[in-house]
Amino acid sequence: MSITFDKTDKALIVGLQGRLDSTNSAAVEKEIFEQLGSDHVVMDVSRLDYISSAGLRVVLVVAKKLQRDGGKFILSGMQPHIRDVFDISGFLSILTTADNRDAALGQL
Repeated sequence: MSITFDKTDKALIVGLQGRLDSTNSAAVEKEIFEQLGSDHVVMDVSRLDYISSAGLRVVLVVAKKLQRDGGKFILSGMQPHIRDVFDISGFLSILTTADNRDAALGQL
């Protein structure tokens, strides 16, 4: 799993690549919270190969914190197999999504 951070004038863009699962979810969550400082986060999952329930928890915790603090959280670039996981889990009904980073930034 690799994680990148790109701060723009509109949001913190968090890029995830690889597998987000129980072996790395706590470390990923910690890294994201250390970088938070923006009101808005775009999580680019276009290069995410796999996400487990532990990974879904990371997404939900970050999204809920931003919502509680008045910010926005947008998932961008979901591949079909990742979208299926979010759909089956019911998360698509409670999260904002975008096709790509530019579309996500346009929603802010």
